Amino acid sequence: MNAMIYWAIPFFLATMLLEFALLRHRGDLVGYTPKDAAASVSMGLGNVIISAAFRVVSFGFFLWLWEHRVFTLDESAWWFFPALFVLEDHCYYWFHRAGHEVRLFWAAHVNHHSSTHYNLSTALRQSWTSPLIGVIFWAPLAIIGFHPTFILLAQAISLLYQYWLHTELIRTLGPLEWVFNTPSHHRVHHGRNPEYLDRNYAGILIIWDRLYRTFEPERAPVDYGLTTNIGSYNLAVIAFHEWRAMLRDVARARTWRGRLGYLLAPPGWREDGTSKTSRTLRSEALATR
Repeated sequence: MNAMIYWAIPFFLATMLLEFALLRHRGDLVGYTPKDAAASVSMGLGNVIISAAFRVVSFGFFLWLWEHRVFTLDESAWWFFPALFVLEDHCYYWFHRAGHEVRLFWAAHVNHHSSTHYNLSTALRQSWTSPLIGVIFWAPLAIIGFHPTFILLAQAISLLYQYWLHTELIRTLGPLEWVFNTPSHHRVHHGRNPEYLDRNYAGILIIWDRLYRTFEPERAPVDYGLTTNIGSYNLAVIAFHEWRAMLRDVARARTWRGRLGYLLAPPGWREDGTSKTSRTLRSEALATR
């Protein structure tokens, strides 16, 4: 997996430079700022290093599960790679959805949404902790009988696909919007507009969002960032601010229900009943339409 990412780095740099040049003539779009882009690229480099270090553990975990697999799949069969593609994408959907709807996973994922800009550098603003806690979502693939090598390959393809989604230069792609995740769909996902919160979790196929009713089309202009932006380019703040806030809430909780809630309930959940989760904010916004 990491080898594919390494080979893609020159492509990332070249396309970011091209996008930067094109955006200089588009005053209607957010564009780049040096500090924001530098923070995003630095987070991406950190993710690559951490992922590489943890790869042995995740590969070993998948291999152990594969050795206890339910089926022995024939990788030369015509259906093997199409099935792997669809099933891996389904696993990613639930991994990504948990990253928004369970605070423990949100603490790892939030940094990807912390930029108030939306460009190709934003795609590189990857988590330093998701590689450590997200592996469980792909465990079913190994149990079914997909060898870890192919699971990691499918993950890499999904990650590389999602890079080009982070741009404002591509508006819509016609009929492809019904099946595939596109820049328009993913812009919605990065919006902090109440109606856009926790929508469009797709990796490659948008069909999962349509199936599970988490799809939202792009209508209003997107306001990028978090409901409460962090206002910092410090890498430690970007990577760990929500971990710190979550653990502080757990330590201050009065009951075990509260402690578990601050770990497993959606972001914004409060022990005292004053919760303002994304679902609440979205419902309130839609009710006023």
